[in-house]
Amino acid sequence: MYDAVLAETVTVSGHGGDRIEAYSARPMAAGPFGGVVVIHHMPGYDAPTKEIVRRFAAEGYAAVCPNLYSREAPGAAPDDAAAAARAAGGVPDERLVGDVAGAAAYLRGLPSSNGKVGTIGYCSGGRQSFLALASLDLQAGVDCYGAFVTGTPPEGFPLQVSPLKDRVRDLSSPLLGLFGNDDQYPSPPHVDELEEELKARGKAYEFHRYDDAGHAFFAVDRPSYRPQAAMDGWQKIFSFFGEHL
Repeated sequence: MYDAVLAETVTVSGHGGDRIEAYSARPMAAGPFGGVVVIHHMPGYDAPTKEIVRRFAAEGYAAVCPNLYSREAPGAAPDDAAAAARAAGGVPDERLVGDVAGAAAYLRGLPSSNGKVGTIGYCSGGRQSFLALASLDLQAGVDCYGAFVTGTPPEGFPLQVSPLKDRVRDLSSPLLGLFGNDDQYPSPPHVDELEEELKARGKAYEFHRYDDAGHAFFAVDRPSYRPQAAMDGWQKIFSFFGEHL
């Protein structure tokens, strides 16, 4: 554990060269360290997500979370920014990939970087972490209950997203998936479908599923929090990144 970390708001170059806000944390030591791009959940670039960024720094990683809603609602409170993003149909996939690429470049540009970068995302960010892993030069990716990697959104769903099953072929680095068996999006059959495609394509992956846990079981500030599943999930995450980053 690193008891001295530097955490700060920074600006990174995102999709199309846009300058976007991001939250960065890293150990105050020489390194070298692996990097983690934290992709926030649909509720936005909020205090619990920033706490996750700091946790990675305490564990010996340089981490950064780009504010994916910077363009829709610059400077807005997380709830207001998330509402504005939902009203616009969510973050376009192409823009997300560009923003994660910029965040990864920021991490690799740090003097303490070892050149390896992974992603992790929660909820909508889980799907986006998978998308980034299939699109960019990354060394590992974690999908925490990302909806609509497989399966289709229900009628009236506010985000304009489509399934990513056909992108499994593009994965060139290992994927870790953490899912609750009481979740609906993704449901256990959705996870089964993704796992079958990963197996058929010969991709490196590791899935863990938790009973008595639904969506957002990592979220310590929500009723969905499940301490046992979350604690085991964190152990799996650090073991996975420890191997690949």
